[in-house]
Amino acid sequence: MFHNQIRSSYSNTMDNVIRFQNQDFTSLRDHYLRNGMLFEDDMFPADDSAIGHKLLREKNLSSPIWYRPKELSEIESPHFILDGISKFDIQQGITGDCWFLAALGSLTQRPKLLAKIIPPNQSFKQGYAGIFHFQFWQCGQWVDVVVDDRLPVKPYWYLFVHPRGGNNEFWPCLLEKAYAKLHGSYSNLHSGSLADSLVELTGWIVTAIDLKKADLNMVQNLKVAEQCGSIITCGIENGLDVEQFGLVNNHAYAVTGTAEVHLGTGPEELIQLWNPWGWGCEEWLGRWSDKSEEWWKIQDSERTRLYSNKADGEFWMSFQDFQMKFSHIYICYQEPMELNNGDLTNGTWIQIPCKVQKIQENINPGGSSGKNTWQCPFSVTEPMEGVNVVVSMNIQPNQNISMMPLFEIYKDHKLQNPEYFKVSPQSVQKKIIKSKWNYTESIHLVPGNYIVVPITTNARELRFFLRIFLKQPDINNGVNPFSKFDPRQVKENLPGIMYHETIFYRYAQGLDIGASQLQSLLNKELLKKRKFTFDECRSILALMDVKVNGRLDLEEFEQLWKKLIRCQSIFQKVEKNASGFLLGSDLWKVIQEAGLFLDTSNNSELLDLMAIRYGDGTGKIYFSDLVCLLIRLEIVSKAFHNLARDGRIYLTKTEVRLLSFSLSIPRSSKVQLLVFF
Repeated sequence: MFHNQIRSSYSNTMDNVIRFQNQDFTSLRDHYLRNGMLFEDDMFPADDSAIGHKLLREKNLSSPIWYRPKELSEIESPHFILDGISKFDIQQGITGDCWFLAALGSLTQRPKLLAKIIPPNQSFKQGYAGIFHFQFWQCGQWVDVVVDDRLPVKPYWYLFVHPRGGNNEFWPCLLEKAYAKLHGSYSNLHSGSLADSLVELTGWIVTAIDLKKADLNMVQNLKVAEQCGSIITCGIENGLDVEQFGLVNNHAYAVTGTAEVHLGTGPEELIQLWNPWGWGCEEWLGRWSDKSEEWWKIQDSERTRLYSNKADGEFWMSFQDFQMKFSHIYICYQEPMELNNGDLTNGTWIQIPCKVQKIQENINPGGSSGKNTWQCPFSVTEPMEGVNVVVSMNIQPNQNISMMPLFEIYKDHKLQNPEYFKVSPQSVQKKIIKSKWNYTESIHLVPGNYIVVPITTNARELRFFLRIFLKQPDINNGVNPFSKFDPRQVKENLPGIMYHETIFYRYAQGLDIGASQLQSLLNKELLKKRKFTFDECRSILALMDVKVNGRLDLEEFEQLWKKLIRCQSIFQKVEKNASGFLLGSDLWKVIQEAGLFLDTSNNSELLDLMAIRYGDGTGKIYFSDLVCLLIRLEIVSKAFHNLARDGRIYLTKTEVRLLSFSLSIPRSSKVQLLVFF
């Protein structure tokens, strides 16, 4: 049911996914199905090493017994997912991984995101072989983790996340096991940071807000973040006196809603939280708790919409009490959401990701400290107020380091003969989020050219992924400023930044894009009127797909971007009165502007066929049509010159078929072949 609901709008494939420990789920499952056996994972064996000796000692546990769900479910058969996925399916065990489960609980409210983590077609019935898999984001890549379904238990109780009483639903137990495997053991999940789990569940960027310093706009800011589709969690720092109010010290919660209610004294803002301890756990005991008399002082419609007296770990409290009892709130979104002058806005950001890198010793921009001189350049082009640059470093977990590596930002004084000046704290407004595997700085920089340099002094080799987010001025009062851009001006407007790269990574899945991502990119970033169809984008991709893998990487997209710039220039020169389209009679000038040197003056039939092929029923040729025409003509012309002998080409039947497939030409259409040859 869960995957049926979201499958049409979200595609979860194994493209660009790294297989953890080189274990392939499909191959392993099929092998064990053929042999009538149940999978046992040698990479994460069912013994004390998977739990971790430190946790066993701390909880005073002797070696537990490992059982499969079918062996544990005496009354009812186990289910992987039953009636959809919900945060109420989760109940925390003895491991202190509330930092992970709170983020997961918040994520259950975003089915499209959760579908990436929990691949489809997994169950305890059809195709069951005792093997499951889940995906997490680490160091710039999605990682697929395979586990068997053996779970550790003591007599009459589960050690770790366990199914809610009565439903026998095991997706949370197995997902937690996969996350433990990814990090080496359950013990390694015992205490952690919300920032780390949020990033590893989404691949997004995290903004942390100190509630003791937040202003009166914080309620509205949370609503903005909620409406944008953010994942929101919060935490209570160790040492706060909260137990008497039903809260848990040094604990993480999911933020699951906000609301405004109206008392006789006026409106009051509420916030809804969920404790990953789950059913029957401690809940807030103050105002607006389940047994609070405030619920009977508001309108019936508000009470019906919000109130639920269940011991399910979820509760309401006033925002005023929330701000007093909790310490931090974490907002995770695909782009930075920063507090500027008290207002939370995501604005318009472009991202400059760098590929996964390895460094082997400390680095400086001049490279004098050793063999590494890696650096990532970027430019700030417009003066802006508030935070306008966010730099985030993700490191590969389980590396032998004693502290989180950092990075430094230098100003590049002269592009031709670089002189580097370290950006001093006095010249920036800096906000830092530092966790075990992530380090993020949100800063304000004046216009100029900069470089980011990673530094580490305590690891011989460090694998990391660096992302730079640059805020763009909102010149169209909320309208996407890229929707009417002129690609010919991009390089002049953004010195030191390849604009095609920032656009590419806005839509890429991993390190490349498919036809559907290309369609979204072209339609959202390029066109105002008639849009590119999926078939047109698939045809363009086939023409530009040099590596013949059905997708475009950054290098291939760069070549496409250059062609788009050229096509737009030609279209604007030939277009009459800003009509938004060309006519068939304009094609002779298009060919001349493109420099393809076709003898159109003596071949009106060729032009007529082009107009029929690429025009609509009224003879209009739109920009998307022109792009397909010119890219195909250019590539066919190059192919002709590469294959021609004495002004003619000779093809075998196989070569004709291959060429027709690559150009999306129907093999049965002789007229189409005449158009291109």
